[in-house]
Amino acid sequence: MEYFQLMGFGPDGWGSDMLKATAMTVAVTFCGFATGLVFGCLGAAASFSNSRILQTAASSYTTVLRGIPDLLVIYLFYFGSSSVISGVASFFGSGGFVSAPAFLTGALAIGVVSGAYQTQVLRGAVLALNKGEVEAGRSYGMGSFLLFRRIILPQAARYALPGVGNVWQLVLKESALISVIGLVELMRQAQVGSGSTRQPFSFYLTAAALYLLITFISGQAFRLAEVRSMRGLQRGV
Repeated sequence: MEYFQLMGFGPDGWGSDMLKATAMTVAVTFCGFATGLVFGCLGAAASFSNSRILQTAASSYTTVLRGIPDLLVIYLFYFGSSSVISGVASFFGSGGFVSAPAFLTGALAIGVVSGAYQTQVLRGAVLALNKGEVEAGRSYGMGSFLLFRRIILPQAARYALPGVGNVWQLVLKESALISVIGLVELMRQAQVGSGSTRQPFSFYLTAAALYLLITFISGQAFRLAEVRSMRGLQRGV
């Protein structure tokens, strides 16, 4: 009963705080994932470009971001942007350290990291396309944009869905790292609650359950999307 009182919604309960932190986790995960999808699309497009410069840039991007620890990337984004903001503030006569918005820098950091993985996922999806369909579209006189919209994009999205779903789960777990720069998401709230009540097991157990709940719901959503994307197609036996 003590656990349910602790995680309840009464005057001494932490239930509402944990739910607010869960909503923050979902928000920062969604923003980071969407940002990563943009970077992934740009990176995949650059990797298929005829320009050697763009190909090298895409390769360097995926190599560097997948080789640096995610926590280090978050620190670089946060303290780097804070230094820039503090420099601008001192130029206008304001002294001291000015911190960057934790949500913005955190979401951007995990977005840039996830973009490196999404670049590889999207690139693999395009490589898995049936070249005959692309050549058939060109033979019908389709331009590059029409070919991309009607043939490449629908087919690549179908192949990319499983990998993109895995990247979503990765971003969800990476969102816990943003607690180090002060954003009160689920992990940070669990730390605050455990420190205030001296009952860390209860808070971390609740946080684990909430993470699993988010994972289950999002996993079902991606699974449903995969099923819908395969409608009308025959699977090989």
